[in-house]
Amino acid sequence: MSTGAVYALSAALLFGLGTPLAKLLLVNVPPLMLASLLYLGSGLGLALLRMARREAAPLPHGNEWWWLAGAVLTGGVAGPVLLMVGLSGFSASGASLLLNGEAVFTALIAWFVFKENFDRRIALGMLAIVFGAVVLSWSMGSGTGVGGGSLGSVLLILAACLAWGIDNNLTRKISLTDASFIAMTKGLSAGIVSLCLALLSGATLPAWTLTMQAMLLGFASYGLSLVLFVLALRHLGTARTGAYFSVAPFAGALLALPLLSEPVTTPLVLGGLLMIIGVALHLTERHVHAHDHLVVEHAHEHIHGDDPHHVHEHAGSAATHEQHSHTHRHDPLHHAHTHFPDAHHRHRH
Repeated sequence: MSTGAVYALSAALLFGLGTPLAKLLLVNVPPLMLASLLYLGSGLGLALLRMARREAAPLPHGNEWWWLAGAVLTGGVAGPVLLMVGLSGFSASGASLLLNGEAVFTALIAWFVFKENFDRRIALGMLAIVFGAVVLSWSMGSGTGVGGGSLGSVLLILAACLAWGIDNNLTRKISLTDASFIAMTKGLSAGIVSLCLALLSGATLPAWTLTMQAMLLGFASYGLSLVLFVLALRHLGTARTGAYFSVAPFAGALLALPLLSEPVTTPLVLGGLLMIIGVALHLTERHVHAHDHLVVEHAHEHIHGDDPHHVHEHAGSAATHEQHSHTHRHDPLHHAHTHFPDAHHRHRH
């Protein structure tokens, strides 16, 4: 299993496990207030972690700040607002089903707008994972049934999925920078917006014990999960990362079985099998061909070792076989090896 796959599946696991735990908190905390606390816990937790580590990491520079601003506005502000407004007129089960549109929009934008490469195997794996999430979501929602809302609500929820799909693709543009900074910025932005909306709707902060529980859950399920997601983008590209992340509902369903005493159902088994097939298709991908690397200069964390893309001189002494970060230049290179559409393989096919 590649490093990127481990990051992506770990991100999905953390996010998915947070769903049944958040459901327990919903008994005493209104949905919009809970969303704000989860996001704030993510942003504030990562801010404290960054202060404690005191490690120099590459931040966005130049035009990269525009990519980050776009990601924050679409994924941290527009997405949550569109979802909350759409949910006000739609059933929970229908929303769960529609939210799988994020993975679809993410892949379509990556493939046809940013020209990320894919083949039949990856497309089939993506379809299997998405169909598995659809089957699973059909049975997970709480409500009277799928649907139960107006066309306007449907369009708002799909617009939220589109916003997050754009966010994922914009984030990929800056995935070489500090992943914790990106996740912290998104968490704080979404948290502040959601908190303002919650207070305007008449909600009040819950007891401090519930507040801390929600923020700690947000730190793990939203904050650390997003950091791992950004790292996966760095290694796998956008569409493949989005596909792996779509297994999050299955992870949540597995925890819900013992935690919420939910039964093992046919949709759970069928959805899980479809996801396993899709992940297997992705994990067994072997994409290799001769390709050219153009001249590029950038800064990111890397290890020299046996990586042919990072063979360069250093000023002064440097532990080149340990992870480090500095501005470096990639000279033109032509070779063939197995690769993913990662940060160094964004060539056309």
